[in-house]
Amino acid sequence: MVVEQASLAIGFDTTRTRVVLRARAEYQPALASLAARFPVGGQRGPSSVEIPLDDFLIGIGELASWPASETVQWDETLVALVNDVLDDAEAAEQQIQDQEDVGNGAVQADDVVPLLGTNWSANLTSFQRRDIARLLSLRHGANFSVPGAGKTRVALAVFAAMRERGEVRRVLVVSPKSAYESWQYESAVCFSQPLRVQVMDRTPDPGAELLLVNYERLDRSLAALATWLRGAPSMIVLDEAHRMKLGARGTYGSACLALGPLAQRRLILTGTPAPNGARDLENLLSFVWPGNGRRVVTEAVRGGNLAYASAVLRPLFTRTTKQELGLPSFEPKIRYVDLPPLHREIYDALVGRYSARAEASRDDLDALGRTMLRLLMAAISPALLVEGASRFEPLSYQVPPLQVSPDDSLYELLQNLPSYEFSPKYQELLGIIAVNASAGRKTLVWTTFVRSLTTLEQMLAPYRPAVVHGGTADRAEQLRRFREDSDCMVLLSNPATLGEGISLHQVCHDAVYVDRDFMAGRFLQSLDRIHRLGLPPDAETRVTILAARSTLDEVVGLRLEEKLAFMGRILDDPDVQQLADLEEEPTLAGGMDMADVRALVGYLDSVAVC
Repeated sequence: MVVEQASLAIGFDTTRTRVVLRARAEYQPALASLAARFPVGGQRGPSSVEIPLDDFLIGIGELASWPASETVQWDETLVALVNDVLDDAEAAEQQIQDQEDVGNGAVQADDVVPLLGTNWSANLTSFQRRDIARLLSLRHGANFSVPGAGKTRVALAVFAAMRERGEVRRVLVVSPKSAYESWQYESAVCFSQPLRVQVMDRTPDPGAELLLVNYERLDRSLAALATWLRGAPSMIVLDEAHRMKLGARGTYGSACLALGPLAQRRLILTGTPAPNGARDLENLLSFVWPGNGRRVVTEAVRGGNLAYASAVLRPLFTRTTKQELGLPSFEPKIRYVDLPPLHREIYDALVGRYSARAEASRDDLDALGRTMLRLLMAAISPALLVEGASRFEPLSYQVPPLQVSPDDSLYELLQNLPSYEFSPKYQELLGIIAVNASAGRKTLVWTTFVRSLTTLEQMLAPYRPAVVHGGTADRAEQLRRFREDSDCMVLLSNPATLGEGISLHQVCHDAVYVDRDFMAGRFLQSLDRIHRLGLPPDAETRVTILAARSTLDEVVGLRLEEKLAFMGRILDDPDVQQLADLEEEPTLAGGMDMADVRALVGYLDSVAVC
């Protein structure tokens, strides 16, 4: 609200993602002139202007043109945010100039433990102490360390140091549900007197020292969480922060950006900060340093020199790499398979290359659509596109297969495709699993589609597969079976469900991707399920990616290569860059020919019936 003596009042709108400027009547011309200096925003009326927070902070110097600067009134929360951003920008600039972490107020790794207070009781590795020192050297920060580096413990140590200084009293952690267990465990072991932890239910507990809430709940709990953050000096942590990579354009991002200014300290944690390029990194750092974060990323990558960009951005985040964790190296391999004739004819028709027979079924095939997910599904088996008696009914293969007549309708053949041809990806997968199982090695199988999961569950019945997808009711039991039961040799899942929050490296060192999508961050996260801290030094990790030639699989591979190369260079991490250039290995199907496959499928069918 504008007081009478203020020529201009500056504050947040109700979402705290935009800044509202309100001027007295006699200053309306000056307000219009000021608004024109900001590239984004607009006047709501002659005396009011709204500007996105990032754009306001980037152009904050334009306020110098205001004719009555001594009578400008600021919202206190916005003033604190501006000062934080400017202070951190100055400290980061000093570190960039020095090319090392010594600057005004910089914390050294050897100084960390005394800063945590007498209630801290957990051990810290050398790289964790280094990361904590970096994060304490700036008021707000980002930890982009790989899974297994102990980001949760590092975040709690930063909280402990800030609480010891008297700057914060509690912490709000926004995370996937799968990460709750880690936060609850670490908060109990890191402090002699464990923190009072609450998982957000209907309302936050005013007495909670650590409040856990998932991203899905944020939007409908904003008012209650804002009240909780205002109730005492607070810190906010975004765990797996790449979930809000869309920034203000996404529901999660908008909610996080609205809560950020209410916290005395903001910290983000993710091992994949730029899964789709610079824009994702801009949005993440805009949460940490509104205005400055986006500006620094944009300027750093503008020239296309990622080595320079990495040097510029390095003071703004900390990252422990897999090389620093001392993990045994591994190289994912890609195996290309060729679609058999009928699969190829149907796939080509789906993308608009019609054979003479396909022309007769053109309307039916067009109705299936050409969306990305459908084409990825068709690269496994076009039969997955045709719903059966239920949405996720598994495909049933016929052994031996039927002969195709040239007079058959292509659409009818599609509906009965498993009776005529076997999916080459499933063929390759069967061979890999057979070899692994004979050697006593369990295999983690990734495929995007639930119907593909149910098909493989039936096909691999003798290996007693565990299955986890979004609709799995007994997820914990399925994971227990895979970890503990000696006859459960396969875990079937999709990266959207199991790509984060679990560790399987104790029992599994083999993974196969039946398909991949364009989400580079999800791919990296899923790789880390079997390749993470605690892996035995003599463990051999083997990852195989299946791709069908001359299909969308090849486009996905190229885009992932570009995204991973960008992320690896911007983070100065050769391990991530290496994943962008997969080595091709021959397609052997475990030494199986089609007769072997038919015999195996026949055996699997007979076992499943028994």
